[in-house]
Amino acid sequence: MKLTVVIVNYNVQHFLEQCLYSVEKAMKKTSGEVWVVDNNSVDGSVNMVKNKFPWVKLVESKINLGFSKGNNLAISKAGGDYILLLNPDTLVEEDTFEKIVRFMDEHPDAGGLGVNMVDGQGKFLPESKRGLPTPAVAFYKIFGLAALFPKSKIFGKYHLGFLDQNKTHDVEILSGACMLLRKSVIEKIGMLDETFFMYGEDIDLSYRIIKAGYKNYYFADTRIIHYKGESTKKSSVNYVFVFYRAMIIFAKKHFSQKNASIFSFLINLAIYLRATFALLRRLVSEIWLPLLDATLIYASMYGIKNYYELNIKHDVRYFPKEFMIWEIPAFIGIWILATFLSKGYQSQPRLANLTKGVLFGTLAIMIVYGLLPESLRFSRMMIFAGFIVTILVMLFNRLLIHFIQYQNFDISFQRKKRIVIAGNKDEARRVARILNLSYVKPIYTGIVSPNDETNSTDEDYIGNLSQLDEIIEVHKIDEIIFCAKDISAQKIIDYMTVSSSNKVDFKIAPPESLFIIGSSSVNSPGELYVIDINSISKSINLKNKRIFDIITSSIVLLISPVLVFLVEKPFGLLKNVFNVLKGNISWVGYCKINDTYQDLPNIKSGVLNPADILKSTPTNSDTIKRLNMMYAKDYNIFNDLDIVIKGMKKLDRLPLH
Repeated sequence: MKLTVVIVNYNVQHFLEQCLYSVEKAMKKTSGEVWVVDNNSVDGSVNMVKNKFPWVKLVESKINLGFSKGNNLAISKAGGDYILLLNPDTLVEEDTFEKIVRFMDEHPDAGGLGVNMVDGQGKFLPESKRGLPTPAVAFYKIFGLAALFPKSKIFGKYHLGFLDQNKTHDVEILSGACMLLRKSVIEKIGMLDETFFMYGEDIDLSYRIIKAGYKNYYFADTRIIHYKGESTKKSSVNYVFVFYRAMIIFAKKHFSQKNASIFSFLINLAIYLRATFALLRRLVSEIWLPLLDATLIYASMYGIKNYYELNIKHDVRYFPKEFMIWEIPAFIGIWILATFLSKGYQSQPRLANLTKGVLFGTLAIMIVYGLLPESLRFSRMMIFAGFIVTILVMLFNRLLIHFIQYQNFDISFQRKKRIVIAGNKDEARRVARILNLSYVKPIYTGIVSPNDETNSTDEDYIGNLSQLDEIIEVHKIDEIIFCAKDISAQKIIDYMTVSSSNKVDFKIAPPESLFIIGSSSVNSPGELYVIDINSISKSINLKNKRIFDIITSSIVLLISPVLVFLVEKPFGLLKNVFNVLKGNISWVGYCKINDTYQDLPNIKSGVLNPADILKSTPTNSDTIKRLNMMYAKDYNIFNDLDIVIKGMKKLDRLPLH
């Protein structure tokens, strides 16, 4: 057996599926086996592998072992002469395995090999070839000299920018995203160092290969797509700490005490600088729009207040100082919080959600206003004026932002992309249905034939692959979706790399799947179009659901003297309230089907469920399944509110676990 492919997976089901489709094709040209080690994923990865790739040797870990331990599990059982460590967020060409195995056979001095990696836009990834991160190299990288002089033989050693990316070279460090190892060398130097949980283990292993007298090669004659960063978002503070701490472990292991101390100092400095920058960037990205809204709303309310005093009441002291110092800021805070909960601060908000949020905020303000003592109730007219001003300010700000990004004033705030699908007509139409059923509502332009000889007069196609550049220009295309069933990975990567200067996005639709995968930039890796049921599992929705549970529990406690007469089990009601507050359960969860919740995103068990919104409880399992999927796919807190209101008499019901 020539080759063992090892893939360690953690919660990237869609990427793993696409990767395995490409691996399956590439394995046809070499003898070998494929291992997938799943690090306790909760996204359905294990079932997907079992159902769609039964020939894969699957290891189901019940804990997250990390990259090193996960790989070592499979390496210890590998039967191939060569072992390929491959990330799940990659796609290989059909002849990749054949080429890299042949190269290793022809170069007995090679201990390890890496390949030409491109991102989801077809752009070369510099980490395909790297130099040893000595203290000097680390200094140049951390303080930006490597970025300023990438092709310098002195400053550009981290990514070896002075070496031609289109030629094969011997290098020092290989990337763990695609790292081919000679099994006999691994038996000699040992497997991956499990001290490294994630990051740094590829540097350590590469260096040990060199120290053992072998060479590492960057092999330029095949390419893979690496979507880069799906498992861990590289802008996160956690990534900064984990990555740079791994560098310190490496330095202490391989450098002299003096050099390791210098390296550790530089790395610790980098950690605090990068972590501070990451925190500030995240803070600014999350608060700048609410802050802008609040500032403009306050300024507008100040102007209205002055006009009201001068021209309506003819008394410049009609409102006390506390009105603008405390009351109006409090009202603005409620409007902004309600808008946030109604998804008015997501990247492309719906106008209906924006209006709904301000309206619910106004209702909350009116309730609070009614509870205030008479001396603090200054003017309902100002609340109404604030309602109008808040909507106008928020609408203006979002229209302005949308115009800056897309040069139009589309009041829906949605950028409708012009998309073409490259593939045979049956597969292309299947992919078009995925687009229409996903959250993206594109302007679907047409089908591009994968056959270069297709006649342009064929009514089913607007052209063929050889005419893609002209199609992009004539139809003003924003995005190309390639059907992997009809077009080889090699052809897809060829086009992406040649046309990477075009301002178009690329995506790939694997066969028989309900998703389309791609990457529009390094900063937003792995953007998906997917018929999925994962809306409810998004962090923002989980936070909103928890906030809703706490607020609802507080309200139920306040009105419990009335509710106890509506429910059959008053103590069951109170028990539910306290369990929700403790986070053990939620007020709304899924309906059970045959004592299971099917393959749905994981949420807490609920007192109520989507079926409680109906007059009679459905018994048909297909109906219940659709209710659950609709609830998960289109989740928002107002659906929960509707279910709670209509299921008020059932709030004493014990949740089904």
